[in-house]
Amino acid sequence: MSQLEEIASGLSLLLQNLKCDFAEIRLTQGVGQSISLAMDQVDSISSGEVVGGSVRVLKNGSWGFVTFNDLSNIESFVKSAMDCASLSPSGKSGVAKYSASVKNFSTPFVEDLKSISFEEKFEIISKYNDIIKNSPKIQTTKSIYRESTGKYIYLNSEGTQLSYDRMHCGISLTAVAKEGTIIQPFHDSISEYGGFEIVRHREAMAERVIKIAIDMLEAEPLAGGVYNIIVDPRLSGVFIHEAFGHLSEADFVYENESMRKQMVLGREFALPDFTVVDDGGIESLSGYIPFDDEGIAPQKTYLIKNGILTGRLHSRETAFKMNEETTGNGRAIGVMRQPIVRMTNTYIENGPYQKDDLFAAMDDGIYALDVIGGQTNLEMFTFTAGYGYRVKNGKLGKMFRDVVLSGNVFTTLKNISMIANDRQMFGGLGGCGKGGQSPLPVSYGGPHVFIKDVLIGGKQ
Repeated sequence: MSQLEEIASGLSLLLQNLKCDFAEIRLTQGVGQSISLAMDQVDSISSGEVVGGSVRVLKNGSWGFVTFNDLSNIESFVKSAMDCASLSPSGKSGVAKYSASVKNFSTPFVEDLKSISFEEKFEIISKYNDIIKNSPKIQTTKSIYRESTGKYIYLNSEGTQLSYDRMHCGISLTAVAKEGTIIQPFHDSISEYGGFEIVRHREAMAERVIKIAIDMLEAEPLAGGVYNIIVDPRLSGVFIHEAFGHLSEADFVYENESMRKQMVLGREFALPDFTVVDDGGIESLSGYIPFDDEGIAPQKTYLIKNGILTGRLHSRETAFKMNEETTGNGRAIGVMRQPIVRMTNTYIENGPYQKDDLFAAMDDGIYALDVIGGQTNLEMFTFTAGYGYRVKNGKLGKMFRDVVLSGNVFTTLKNISMIANDRQMFGGLGGCGKGGQSPLPVSYGGPHVFIKDVLIGGKQ
């Protein structure tokens, strides 16, 4: 039994005997390591240990929340959380009920990160960095290896006792190409739950980063206008995560009257081939959780099914307030932060078409790939694709950069006309941000999608 397990063993009964509506304790103990290289230089090397936890108590409709990094006297922090809740005015908060569970989980892996030497970790990220930096026209590189391992324990007053031995790692590769006064960066990353096998054999990823960065030196900005477009799986995934997934988080719907009128269950949003899912139970993906930060098991939640809005994502509190079922989406970036409604692995399901069918249907349009960034404001969105190609009569033509897509998410969903059957999932070293909590590990994805009449460049 680990130190953390020994400490936790005496806390479950303490929570169950508290005179409150609900109480929970989250504990963690783990280590992390990061290596960052830039061209011929070591940019940074860091490692550190994380030890700590939090207590959250609900009493008379009000929360008390206390964090700590001293594991020697957790009972005193439980009392402090009780005092905070008792001293607060009576509120309207509550939690949906959930049956008690006692389970242990661990990340499946092939190569234990703890068995791999620092030298080997440095060697592999150096190898990928060397591939990029030794290529012609590459001015700058940024290559990062990052890992984390540790134990996470969750206890609550309902009798739930859960533990998770976590192992996560990934790499991020960036190339900056230059020719004359033109500078073009390109970036890619991967991270998953698992062992060192995740970062092996990623030479093709490094080569792709080089190729796209150099190719974009010759690319021209795409003229603004309204185009029929095909988006690749990465861009379709980011679109559904950012433009629609956040609208499906129940705290946002509950707190926003205009969105409550839009996000009405049973409303038709898209063609019958279109289905959107959030599923935290897919092992290995960055958004995988054996249980959320409120002790709820993940589930496959259909946000849109066959074109119809069928669900939304909940914490225990939003499920209580909206009188709906829990979905296992109460998440925090760490034990020092309170859970809020967050996505896990969010994606568009496969449609009935082959990828080639989408291109065959396009007489004149744009193939948009990858994503640099974007922003959303309620139902309005703006995304910058990594790059794009002209498509004429089903054939790829000239490459373009500065492919900026914008519009209304509800209109755009209605304009989806064809969905391919080649879904891919993605998750990088970064993560999702919300409510001051970032980065939260998530994954996103989808197949190729054909969308009619998309505004590019913000003007015609």
